[in-house]
Amino acid sequence: MTAGPTAATRPRNRRQLIVEAAGRAFSERGYHTTSMEEIAAGVGITAAALYRHFPNKYALFAECAAVTADRLVTALDEVPPGAGPGDVLGAVTRVTVAHRAAGGVYRWEARYLNREDRRHLRARFGYVVGRVDEAVQRAYPLPGERLRAVAALGAIGSITMHHTSIAQRRAEELLLASALRVAATDPAAVRGSVRPVELPAPPVPRTRSAEILAAAVPLFARDGFASVTNGQIAQAVGLAPSALYRHYSGKVDILAAACLQAAALLARGVDQCLREVSGPHDAVVALAATHVAYSFEYTALNSVAEAEIAGLPADLRRPVALAQREHIAVWEQQLRLARPELDPRQARVLVHAGFGVAVEAGRRLRWRDTPDHREAVTALVMGALGL
Repeated sequence: MTAGPTAATRPRNRRQLIVEAAGRAFSERGYHTTSMEEIAAGVGITAAALYRHFPNKYALFAECAAVTADRLVTALDEVPPGAGPGDVLGAVTRVTVAHRAAGGVYRWEARYLNREDRRHLRARFGYVVGRVDEAVQRAYPLPGERLRAVAALGAIGSITMHHTSIAQRRAEELLLASALRVAATDPAAVRGSVRPVELPAPPVPRTRSAEILAAAVPLFARDGFASVTNGQIAQAVGLAPSALYRHYSGKVDILAAACLQAAALLARGVDQCLREVSGPHDAVVALAATHVAYSFEYTALNSVAEAEIAGLPADLRRPVALAQREHIAVWEQQLRLARPELDPRQARVLVHAGFGVAVEAGRRLRWRDTPDHREAVTALVMGALGL
């Protein structure tokens, strides 16, 4: 009698394969829009087989988030105490780039973890930030409440938030150099030298549909799109839930309108900031200052547009993605004029690194909107870009 087919043998690392596939899916499509069936298909097993490893989607999601943090902790544990920023940030960069496709679980989707799992994740990332901050302060002693450490990590983590195709080794080199520049940047370096940015004001909500949109954005930002109900939105504007459908065909259309409003406000700000620049370096400074001002002034709208775009169906996501590509193209053009040695892919990676710095530094400052905070984050963004 012959043995059964080896193809049916369960791989010993199946649980690991499941977590990796799930991390990619959660990062790409978000927690709520990813199904267990999709994850199972990505591993080549049935949903029933998947449930033998994880009792529900939340358990799998929580493990993905924990694995993301544990990989970084393990990598840093192998770096000797007293190592410099290059060694510490290099370890973080290698792990992040190697697991780029699954890294987005932390930045936006971790808000869906329960309190205990969130506490555990914060502790693990707190250790990572602490190790980076120790190395940064030892090499470049400046005040800053870990601001440069989280900003440097934001530059590295940005690779998980876009799809620019670039070789792994080149990505590591670019991001590590960017993070090291951020670590060495004095946040007060541009104080008083950057022109204050006055962004275009958002449209006054003069119609019922505009009032609904204005009420929905802070709810989406606070609780996440999937957790907000039509009833909550309607209550915020004094309507019956059924009345929403006279203005929007569904909640997802409100989200699409929010993403398009964010893109339009940012585009107007960019057009305005580039009108009086005298050269590519000044143009990049103006773009950085405008992006930072926008991030502080429209924090809720920006976070909704960044975190929730994955939840839009393809037809609604398309115009938003097009607006985002056009915005990146402006940055890429100006950065390459300022740094001619960069090719288009390298420039795009660095532009996203600058965005990552703005997000993480802004979070560290709790988005308290002051001129000093705007200037500090602008200086760190410029460091990430190599200017």
